[in-house]
Amino acid sequence: MALVRGLMAAKKIIGGSVGGTRKETSAPKGFLAVYVGESQKKKQRYIVPVSYLNQPLFQDLLIKAEEEFGFNHPMGGLTIPCPEDTFLTVTSRIQG
Repeated sequence: MALVRGLMAAKKIIGGSVGGTRKETSAPKGFLAVYVGESQKKKQRYIVPVSYLNQPLFQDLLIKAEEEFGFNHPMGGLTIPCPEDTFLTVTSRIQG
């Protein structure tokens, strides 16, 4: 069930605009932009492959984002409320 919610949230976000100009918000085909950080003012933007959406470790981050923000993300895109080093650890584990 969490996978379905995460995929639906990502689909909504990918289809929508993140705010600002199109050039800043676009991600290459097959990727999506996520904003990572615990502070509202200090979010770092990352581009990740959409294949990460199928990974249990990444899904845990999506669940945390859903619990904190629901589907109304303050940055206009997918915001993951975790320390940046945690996000980097998760993505490096997914990469192998």
